[in-house]
Amino acid sequence: MKVGYARVSTFEQNLDLQMNALEKEGCDRIFCDQGESGAKGSRPEWDNCLDHLRKGDTLVIWKLDRASRSTKHLIELAEDLKQRGVKLKSLKEQINTASAMGKFFFRMTASIAELERDIIRERTLAGLAAARARGRRGGRKKSITEGQKLEAQRLAEIGELSITDICAKVGISRASYYRLVAP
Repeated sequence: MKVGYARVSTFEQNLDLQMNALEKEGCDRIFCDQGESGAKGSRPEWDNCLDHLRKGDTLVIWKLDRASRSTKHLIELAEDLKQRGVKLKSLKEQINTASAMGKFFFRMTASIAELERDIIRERTLAGLAAARARGRRGGRKKSITEGQKLEAQRLAEIGELSITDICAKVGISRASYYRLVAP
């Protein structure tokens, strides 16, 4: 039996490409996780997929990184599947662990995938450090200007307008007013 597994990390991403490839491969059953990171060891449908596999089955994935993000975990997975008599097939990398060359390429590709992930992480961290060095900070930009804050505080001190009128005049929400003026 061919058992397929598809995964995307966010709910905004689409499973269609993976599903089409797994269906074209002739998978008898397909398990899907949506909004689940590959770095997590336990994912609901992944766990169900592994439980479903029996001796003689083939686990089919679209790409190695759909199963895991670390080489160590992928190798442990391959060893576990081998002990259970289950083959692993990756469509994108054209890897099938049923042969010695397939096992070799599996390990090489897993190592390259982990290297790629580490390089992306290093670049991201270096970019963030460079931005901080230039005085840039991450996060959402403040939606209320210093002028709005000062004007709301000034109008509150005068006490002639209601909170609703101050909020309308300054252009802030009631919650923002309490956050800025009340302390």
